[in-house]
Amino acid sequence: MIPLLFLVLFAEGAVALLLMVKIGPLRELAMRGVEQVKTGKGPATVKTLACTLSVILMSSVAAIVRIQNRGHKIGNVSPMDQVLWRTHLLEASLIGYTLFLAFVIDRLHHYLQKLITLRKSANISREEVEKLQMENRSLREKEEKSASEMKKLQQDMAKLSEDMKKLKSESEDHQRKASDAEAHVNALQKQSEELLLEYDRLLEDNQILQSQLHYKG
Repeated sequence: MIPLLFLVLFAEGAVALLLMVKIGPLRELAMRGVEQVKTGKGPATVKTLACTLSVILMSSVAAIVRIQNRGHKIGNVSPMDQVLWRTHLLEASLIGYTLFLAFVIDRLHHYLQKLITLRKSANISREEVEKLQMENRSLREKEEKSASEMKKLQQDMAKLSEDMKKLKSESEDHQRKASDAEAHVNALQKQSEELLLEYDRLLEDNQILQSQLHYKG
């Protein structure tokens, strides 16, 4: 029993060490081994072994207490009782350490699984944050581009407004010149009419003079 307990204790110590210290792929192998023990019929087998070892532990402790009480009653302990006492003490110590290391391995495996899950979640969150930062950067670039386009459009609108004002001013100048030209044409027409009237009057006077000259002759 004791050599088997030493073997189990050394195996548990090695597994606990591999779970605590990362040595290449050995931690992953230890994690997979513990996971296999926790799946299928493993948990039931482990509980059965733990209960059996607990019963043996209590039996050894009871034997130790019984030997000590016998020694107190007699006043001395026989060599046989000393050997039995030491054997039961070693057995109880090994069983206690075995159960304790099993509990430590179970907790280490549990917390390592949580740590792996948290790291995966952290990596996913980091990727999402980087993606959001890239989208934010893209939106900023689009906003800057839109702002530059808006500024260019505003400049174009200002230029068009100036051109419109210039065209309006030129149109007003053309209208004013057209009005002046129309007034000048009207004045020329009026003057031409006056000249025609004067020409008609002169023709009448000339005809009158010619008739008078003809009458006198």
